Amino acid sequence: MIKLYNSYTREIEEFIPQKSREVLMYTCGPTVYDKVHLGNLRTFFFSDLVSRVLKFNGYYVKGVTNITDLDDKIELAAKNSGKSTSELTIHFSDYYFETLKKLNILTPWKVTRATEYIPEMQFLIKVLLEKGIAYQIEDGIYFNISKYPQYYKLSNQDPNKIDRSRVDLNPNKLNPQDFALWKFSVSSENRLMEFDSPWGKGYPGWHIECSAMSLKELGDTIDIHIGGEDLKMTHHPNEIAQSECVTGEKFVNYWLHSAFLNINSEKMSKSLGNFYVLDDLIADGTDPIAIRYYFLSSTYRNPLNFTDEGLQASKNALKRAYDMVAALKVDDSYKYDETLVGRFLEAINTDFNTPAALAVFWETVTSNLPETIKLNSLLKMDEVLGLGLISYVGYDIPMEVLELGKLRWEYKKQGIYDKADFMRREIEKLGFEVLDQKDNYQLKKVFK
Repeated sequence: MIKLYNSYTREIEEFIPQKSREVLMYTCGPTVYDKVHLGNLRTFFFSDLVSRVLKFNGYYVKGVTNITDLDDKIELAAKNSGKSTSELTIHFSDYYFETLKKLNILTPWKVTRATEYIPEMQFLIKVLLEKGIAYQIEDGIYFNISKYPQYYKLSNQDPNKIDRSRVDLNPNKLNPQDFALWKFSVSSENRLMEFDSPWGKGYPGWHIECSAMSLKELGDTIDIHIGGEDLKMTHHPNEIAQSECVTGEKFVNYWLHSAFLNINSEKMSKSLGNFYVLDDLIADGTDPIAIRYYFLSSTYRNPLNFTDEGLQASKNALKRAYDMVAALKVDDSYKYDETLVGRFLEAINTDFNTPAALAVFWETVTSNLPETIKLNSLLKMDEVLGLGLISYVGYDIPMEVLELGKLRWEYKKQGIYDKADFMRREIEKLGFEVLDQKDNYQLKKVFK
């Protein structure tokens, strides 16, 4: 049984999906105007963790993560760089995907891009206008929050005590908190990204993008919605309001928010200029999986302070785990210790308590279990932890596989790709896979 903290009810609840073995899950992804930093990555790691835990419990996860490739920040970055918006967003989208791979973050069922859902956004706006929930003024179309009485339920804010310094104080809006669904283009702006609509040329507000993508791909009601805790104040309340006012159905059953990654107890962010990107740490010799271990060392709802000392501790722990796995004997048995794996499962199923799960992991490392049982237990736990332990398992590569690997590499260097692909398939038949690197390749045993 999985228990999780639902940000909407502010209570620990038993997770019960709408369908017995399928989970519908949406994660707010990056705005691709710059490189994702470690603060962003903590949220995406958490989404991966939730997905792994659900799969570990036997669920099929139908997950969607969006790419925000339509935003004022993208407009500004493109103009400053002299690149087109598509060049910019493709470049930083590619960087995002490469970074996720380095952190062993699994690809979700579907990745959506905002620019591909303009008709769906316009349809939602049309419905809200017809219902009298949205209204049009000189500069755009806005959502009237007074039409949705539960607007402040998720954020738990007192509307009379809201900081108005970041609110659009357009005097023509009915309420200060009303948010834009569609903004009209102004010729003086010389926008790079604008679209035709029934109301004139313009562009969508940020909040309508996620509703359009989620409703289109996952339906009116989803099981889990994930995002950083900063989205709990405005973006997610806006998503709920507009989605439920269109469909008349509950939008999300469980809201999960990951806390900030801090630098010197201050939120890591681009606006503050106090952020790290993964490539900088890799250039200094950090294994990217050490960052994943760092994230695992804290529960997701607690702010995590990023320090050199904490990073070094994660590096040391990871090396110890790899060295232990490499020293263990392996055979064809898949038996593991059910008691320890059961305790690991209980820990991780209790609101994704990764420190408690890691404690069981290290207890397994130091146990007196037979080597194969110990190894299989650690590999089983690593299905959730995602540390890539299997790459360090000690085994001999048969000469036949080594020869096929060399032959395939020669074919590939010569551009004879059909024969190289044939060699790869032959290697896979023998229970190994080929991992290509920049100037070399690696043969790795596949453990099923």
